[in-house]
Amino acid sequence: MASSVLSPLPISLHPHQKSSPPANFPAIRPSSTRKITASVSQRTDLAVATRPGSKPGMIRIREVPGDYGLPIIGPIKDRFDYFYNQGAEEFFKSRIRKYNSTVFRVNMPPGSFIAENPNVVALLDGKSFSVLFDNDKVEKKNVFTGTYMPSTELTGGYRVLSYLDTSEPNHAKLKNLIFFVLKSSRHRILPEFRATYSELFDDLEKELAVKGKADFSGAGERAAFEFLARAMYGKNPKETSLGVDAPSLISKWVFFNLHPLLSIGLPKLLEDSLLHTFRLPPSLVKSDYQRLYDFFAEYSGEYLAEAEKLGISREEATHNLLFATCFNTWGGMKILFSNLMKRVGRAGTRLQTQLAEEIRSEIRSNGGELKMAAIERMKLTRSVVYECLRIEPPVPAQYGRARQDLVVESHDGAFRVRAGEILFGYQPFATKDSRIFDRAEDFVPDRFIGEEGEKLLRHVVWSNGPETAAATTENKQCAGKDFVVLVATLFLVEVFRRYDSFDIEVGSSAIGSSITVTSLRKASF
Repeated sequence: MASSVLSPLPISLHPHQKSSPPANFPAIRPSSTRKITASVSQRTDLAVATRPGSKPGMIRIREVPGDYGLPIIGPIKDRFDYFYNQGAEEFFKSRIRKYNSTVFRVNMPPGSFIAENPNVVALLDGKSFSVLFDNDKVEKKNVFTGTYMPSTELTGGYRVLSYLDTSEPNHAKLKNLIFFVLKSSRHRILPEFRATYSELFDDLEKELAVKGKADFSGAGERAAFEFLARAMYGKNPKETSLGVDAPSLISKWVFFNLHPLLSIGLPKLLEDSLLHTFRLPPSLVKSDYQRLYDFFAEYSGEYLAEAEKLGISREEATHNLLFATCFNTWGGMKILFSNLMKRVGRAGTRLQTQLAEEIRSEIRSNGGELKMAAIERMKLTRSVVYECLRIEPPVPAQYGRARQDLVVESHDGAFRVRAGEILFGYQPFATKDSRIFDRAEDFVPDRFIGEEGEKLLRHVVWSNGPETAAATTENKQCAGKDFVVLVATLFLVEVFRRYDSFDIEVGSSAIGSSITVTSLRKASF
């Protein structure tokens, strides 16, 4: 989903001016803003206050524990542990136990032969993870996908926005372009979302009536792209040469970008040699990508004109619009909406009834219309969205490269990191940190309701930054963080304005979860 996923929010048309959210942008945002940083020092000891109001004490700075093993062999061993022998969760937990530390050295996939340098310093708690958001200390150049970068042949020969560091001139220009896209399309978001997802649920009901179950995942992918095309580009893809092919084209292209990081269930030696040892040739998806590019080139006229004003060529802008819409936003919606169905479906009828009551009550109070003011009052619905983003963030891994020698603090220590070392954070460990969240491993729907709940939002960091912070041209936070929360809320609204409850089956998928709907009980109150 960006540094994380997605599309836009604040807008400034001046490339080097800090952007701020427009007053009329239809966004859901928390009430407070706080910057999270890690303490940094180059001394042997570090003075820190252990809690607000306490006296500073001296803590000893340690070297980061762990090692990378022998060249080539060490990274391959870690790769097999990560994908096959242990799986990601146990891979990290076993090393936390081994080193008695949530900060340690390890190799991250894909490792030998694809990544030039797989060595990272892992940050596996909420406190150490926060240094990844400090752009004064951490560089984000070419680390969007981790220790390797896909070939630019997959993006028209350009390094797109997600791979740019904030210090690069094009970062501000391109992020402002993404902000402009959402600002320009804001009036279409609510009506196009309802039109698209009403059609989706009509189709699911028909399939359910015939087959006794309905595939949400495939239908959801088609609906997500159709909504984005209609809302952002003013065009229904069904009326173009793309037809309904966009999701399959995007999925294939995304796979070629991410295959070194994926496991698809093949026998491990076969899968490792095919996916994790050598890059798949970009030429195999060139024609698929061209079909997507042609769509964006034809229907992005307003945005391409704006790009030229910002000093970006129309060609580079088109590749960036495609990436932001298809890889970041569509990919994020694909994962997040399936996660919402999974979490709310598994929670059962009690939560589903509460959501239906809240959503329908707010719509009735507005004369049957859905307006932003009503959405903002849906406290439980919004809390469910935030909790889903906390417990299962769409983009689990974040990376950065230390700009300078620095010290990173965990809950239990302070560690010396050298300039140039790659920092890796596995977000599910940071957002399920039991020292920050009570019942951290549980899905708690009302976790973020009330004053104390809202304070916890600063630890929800799915967008490559705290939920209480704003995306600007000066940081790498997801440009569309408020847009994502909005459309996720709209998704729950569309479910529960139509149904009292639903049942699902959950399957596995290379990216996200596979969801099959087994029942939909229509609204009765």
